[in-house]
Amino acid sequence: MVDVLDHSPVIVNGREISAAMIAAEVQNHPATDAVEAWAAAARALVLRQLLLDEADRLDIVSDELTDAEGRTLAEEDARIEALLEQEVQCPAADEAVTRRFYDQHLDRFTSPTLVEAEHILFAASPDDALAYGLATGDARTTIRALQAAPESFAVLAQKHSACPSKEQGGNLGQIGPGQTVKEFEDVLLKLPAGALHPEPVKTRFGVHVIRAGRRVEGQQLPFDLVHEKIAQYLEEASFRRAVSQYLSILASAAKIEGVEISGADGPLVQ
Repeated sequence: MVDVLDHSPVIVNGREISAAMIAAEVQNHPATDAVEAWAAAARALVLRQLLLDEADRLDIVSDELTDAEGRTLAEEDARIEALLEQEVQCPAADEAVTRRFYDQHLDRFTSPTLVEAEHILFAASPDDALAYGLATGDARTTIRALQAAPESFAVLAQKHSACPSKEQGGNLGQIGPGQTVKEFEDVLLKLPAGALHPEPVKTRFGVHVIRAGRRVEGQQLPFDLVHEKIAQYLEEASFRRAVSQYLSILASAAKIEGVEISGADGPLVQ
């Protein structure tokens, strides 16, 4: 947490971080209000200056380093990276560690359930009560027609649907979690294969008639398939914690004015 009092001068080890520098940094810290954004920006610059001061103390030179996209880092960024590489050590996540994590979080390592979706959309804005009501009535009428003649789904979709999928008889293909709006997904993923939902489904796009096609149930992913990703996740989390601790040590040993820092779990370690 950082408190910036009336935009007081921010000074780290005798070196001022100007208000102009903080103002320029604010754009990188979206927040609910200007005070919060200013505080986050000031804090990020304080942490950065602590790292640069420590790099100076240890005579860390700037090697040519690149980021994850292969772009060459600026000199100060390269010095910070070199400092962290030298001073922050984290153990590798071996197979025993990754296996234990896998066994404790089996629910995280499953393939998603996929359901082939068919729908007919009666477009209407939820803000237009009359149009939304008419669309709901049309959807109910269509559901009754489909209950009487299930084979007519494609024909009715081509005739009535406001979705481009009408050209495929209302078929959207396979849908998995997170691929459509929640109201639609909640209904579709619970339907048995071949089942027509008996009620209209309302979303921000309008009112839907939904039928489920073929289901492919989620399966447990084998450890061998995910262990490398688990190791990467655990090592990154360990590195973030170690950097946070390292920054806390630097902050406790530094003279900082204008900003109060408790903890160092900031943007440099996320």
